[in-house]
Amino acid sequence: MRSYAIGDIHGQLALLQQAHAWIEADRKRSGDQDAPVVHLGDLVDRGPDSAGVIRLLREGIAGGAPWVVLKGNHDRLFERFLTSPDWADPNLRPEVSYLHPGIGGAETLMSYGLYRRSSFYLDEARQEALAAVPPEDIAFLEGLPLSHRQGAVLFVHAGIRPGVPLDAQTEQDFLWIREPFLSDTRDHGPLIIHGHTAISQPVHYRNRVNIDSSAAYGGPLTAVVIEGRRIWRLSEDGRRDLDPV
Repeated sequence: MRSYAIGDIHGQLALLQQAHAWIEADRKRSGDQDAPVVHLGDLVDRGPDSAGVIRLLREGIAGGAPWVVLKGNHDRLFERFLTSPDWADPNLRPEVSYLHPGIGGAETLMSYGLYRRSSFYLDEARQEALAAVPPEDIAFLEGLPLSHRQGAVLFVHAGIRPGVPLDAQTEQDFLWIREPFLSDTRDHGPLIIHGHTAISQPVHYRNRVNIDSSAAYGGPLTAVVIEGRRIWRLSEDGRRDLDPV
């Protein structure tokens, strides 16, 4: 059973278009036009064109593309900034708002044509953003799933909590977990394909595969093809084995 996956995008529209082109080239070589493409979330923040990323994915799915888009922690932060003024993410310190420089939300608002100093009032920024962000984009973010199961593989944004049944995992862990997931070497059942924790290149850890290759920080955007539990990294030159370490 074949599927494709793309790591954390973070507003890098040109890199996303490149990754889709590599996948389409692989489809032509394999003759498979139906295998899903799973995007692992964090569509927004830090990069230059979050609005363009959301629009491309939303319109592609509406047009029948076999794409799955998962929700990342940054996608939820953007969505809740717009729709839930009193909500605070439990994984962030109380003083860290969506417009904190470490989050990268200002870059997302700029992609919708807004520009303000980093010190502007949150309520004012929210009202301006609600006037600028299409309702279709907000609804798209609200409706994103947290996971996707495909054969022997489970796709999630951040990971899972080891030892907890898959049907008992929490949204907070799907979106934010690092430890104890990253250091756990147990077989989780399905192979976990995830992002969230930025590294320099994708790594296959036998029980999980991290494909967040730091596009948010100037790194590449990783696209992989999965057949059973075998993984290849895609590039303009085709497939390259991503072997377990």
